[in-house]
Amino acid sequence: MELFWFIPTHGDGRYLASGIGGRSGSLSYLKQIAQAIDHLGFTGALLPTGRSCEDAWVVASSLMSVTEKMRFLVAVRPGLMSPGVAARMAATFDRLSNGRLLINVVTGGDPVELAGDGVHLSHDARYELTDEFLTVWRAMLEASNSTNVREQEVDFSGEYLQVKGGKVLFPPVQTPYPPLWFGGSSPIAQQIAAKHIDVYLTWGEPPQQVAKKIDAVRKLAAEQGRNVRFGIRLHVIVRETESEAWEDANRLIKYVDEDAIAAAQQAYARMDSEGQKRMTELHAGNRESLEISPNLWAGIGLVRGGAGTALVGDPDTVVERILEYSDLGIETFIFSGYPHLEEAYRVAELLFPRLPLKNQPTVNQPQMFSPFGEILANEKFLHQQVIPTSAS
Repeated sequence: MELFWFIPTHGDGRYLASGIGGRSGSLSYLKQIAQAIDHLGFTGALLPTGRSCEDAWVVASSLMSVTEKMRFLVAVRPGLMSPGVAARMAATFDRLSNGRLLINVVTGGDPVELAGDGVHLSHDARYELTDEFLTVWRAMLEASNSTNVREQEVDFSGEYLQVKGGKVLFPPVQTPYPPLWFGGSSPIAQQIAAKHIDVYLTWGEPPQQVAKKIDAVRKLAAEQGRNVRFGIRLHVIVRETESEAWEDANRLIKYVDEDAIAAAQQAYARMDSEGQKRMTELHAGNRESLEISPNLWAGIGLVRGGAGTALVGDPDTVVERILEYSDLGIETFIFSGYPHLEEAYRVAELLFPRLPLKNQPTVNQPQMFSPFGEILANEKFLHQQVIPTSAS
């Protein structure tokens, strides 16, 4: 199991739909979050994409040199980027970060935003373009590893893309290319995932719905002779007690009024994203029945697009829910919480020791001394440790 965190490049805060307690997505603040991710032992972080966010590639590049281990899940946008330029960007980032890049393939789901960026394709046409894009992108990076100069060039003729002599001169560190991640709930999206993708992502739907998606993608991949791994994108509100967790969940939306919900639902309605449709259906804009599955809360989706659900509860309960998804085949969890800096520490402290992580972090192991310097008397903290003769 691997746990990722989230870089809030659109800003951060303690409350949804309110500027109270808000924080700008400044480089200084994003650096704090990235270094916390690195220090705490998260595998990496997702950077969002879209016009409401700072550019993910620029932010990731800015944070690369101030971190050591964390991996960056950064979006490529078929239709907004050519496959050749995207391939060279990926290769460069991967080399300069020493193999810490992961690629999130995003086709986009808001026709208004896409039109503003010059993309005027229907839902299915965007996925057809994505198929061609990934065919070229993969081929160019695979070819960059060849020692034969003639084999390094890629030609492609499709309905949307025409490439003649495409080439990446400097290969990435990861071979044959940085892993491809992708989320899409429509049938055509799942077909694209089965053909090209290494990790298929779902938003946090109830386990029975997630199980159906995993089964569908797994079968499609098998038909292609491929194996696909699976990940899930969720928020998390974990506290020492169940009651504290639910109090903080409700506190998060204390400033969300009916006007804010109506405006958000109107924006979601124009989108042609099947995933967004499924997220919206979980709550239907109604704040009265937000626990849609045990400890799975849809309150965030009232006013936030994309991932709109959170696991809410005490550590043991949240771990139990995580393991339910794990039993379905989910290997990677991309979590977030408000504010992201403090919640990164809270998740690491309360959940990491209870989970079967791929690389168990050591920074949160018990210490002999409290933060205030006194010796801790509990034997489990002192076991096999030597108490120094003087404290510094």
